[in-house]
Amino acid sequence: MAIPMPTRQLFIDGEWREPILKKRIPIVNPATEQVIGDIPAATTEDVEVAVNAARRAFSRNKGKDWAKAPGAVRAKYLRAIAAKVNERKTDLAKLEALDCGKPLDEAVWDMDDVAGCFEYYADLAEGLDAKQKAPVSLPMESFKSYVLKQPLGVVGLITPWNYPLLMAVWKVAPSLAAGCTAILKPSELASVTCLELADICREVGLPPGVLNVLTGLGSEAGASLASHPGVDKIAFTGSFATGSKVMIAAAQLVKPVSMELGGKSPLIVFDDVDLDKAAEWALFGCFWTNGQICSATSRLLVHESIASEFIEKLVKWSKNIKISDPMEEGCRLGPVVSQGQYEKILKFISAAKSEGATILHGGSRPEHLEKGFFIEPTIITDVTTSMQIWREEVFGPVLCVKTFASEDEAIELANDSHYGLGAAVISNDTERCDRVSEAFEAGIVWINCSQPCFTQAPWGGVKRSGFGRELGEWGLDNYLSVKQVTLYTSNDPWGWYKSPN
Repeated sequence: MAIPMPTRQLFIDGEWREPILKKRIPIVNPATEQVIGDIPAATTEDVEVAVNAARRAFSRNKGKDWAKAPGAVRAKYLRAIAAKVNERKTDLAKLEALDCGKPLDEAVWDMDDVAGCFEYYADLAEGLDAKQKAPVSLPMESFKSYVLKQPLGVVGLITPWNYPLLMAVWKVAPSLAAGCTAILKPSELASVTCLELADICREVGLPPGVLNVLTGLGSEAGASLASHPGVDKIAFTGSFATGSKVMIAAAQLVKPVSMELGGKSPLIVFDDVDLDKAAEWALFGCFWTNGQICSATSRLLVHESIASEFIEKLVKWSKNIKISDPMEEGCRLGPVVSQGQYEKILKFISAAKSEGATILHGGSRPEHLEKGFFIEPTIITDVTTSMQIWREEVFGPVLCVKTFASEDEAIELANDSHYGLGAAVISNDTERCDRVSEAFEAGIVWINCSQPCFTQAPWGGVKRSGFGRELGEWGLDNYLSVKQVTLYTSNDPWGWYKSPN
């Protein structure tokens, strides 16, 4: 199962380049706490070089090589990348599991989605040309109007560590499909597979400068990218705190941004459900990806009439989750990504206990694992709505449970949050599910499930969970500028001013 960790440099202008300041960052395997390699650390100087490369690629041959090329040209490259991802799927999944602690089965699933995302946006790139010059109906016969959709330019893509390659591709694939050129800055906590994506782009002959990959610290590479005047847009996925800093930097130049930030999503379970099915979805919704999901349904609201029995089921199901090295067969919960995250999550759990909550299950390191950043799946009850654990994003395998008596109370509790990314409801009453779905203050709603995500459907939040939508056609629109073109078609003079003749 072991796979050597590749040693890579920064990927700029179609080639590997050593960071100008020659800095590197160690890679720590979260399952063993051992250093297993390193990544290059880009700084402001490297950002400058990458932005210049992306600008040249955007305007090369007056844009005909990429930005203004037929969509079919860009689609050819996207499909070639998808094919290479499928070819390398096994190795990419193993690298992902080693780098961020994601169970190997999940990582394999992610790689399938990565390839699928490139293929989907290849189709949209091809379809983009046919949608150009879409007519606009006007009330005056002497004018005709149409719309052009054009790439925004050079885009900076700043991505997180919980889905290192997949969430990068959620931005890379549509931005390239649109005709933009891009600089990708993945999280320093998990960058390995993004560098492998760069290698795939090199292999398939993607034109130099179209995609540049800069690994490094957010405070150095990410901040420089957000504030650079040569970057036309920033697309960011990460925490609310970092997202607000990115917005401030971009605002100085009135630079457009799209933001997919944190969440504290609710899951409402009514009293007419199959308890075992609902219990599995409740745990999957919070413990999938080792609990490190921005959309995790980590606030569980259970009808009071079934609460005791349902919570008992949750504990039984939790005890049955295999916690192990992510490379082990059947692993369903691996380590969290870093020591910093590990300590932060345990601090959240400790604070909940000191505030009066009950740690019903988990809450600490599994007894059979002496090393690694492992935390048992944790279930917390007796929480109040004012507790930190109920209100703040933990980003770990921690599920908080509260009861409710009525539908109205459940909706009120669900919406009582600064966040609004996801929300879920489980009930056999279809009309009730429709009512609750409409009432949720969230960008994504799941009925009788939690966390399914499809490339074809929009993804994004409201409130402090951000704005803008990724995936689907909405993801492509993120990287397109809409231009109105209006033509005066009459042979008659306009006749507003008196003619000097």
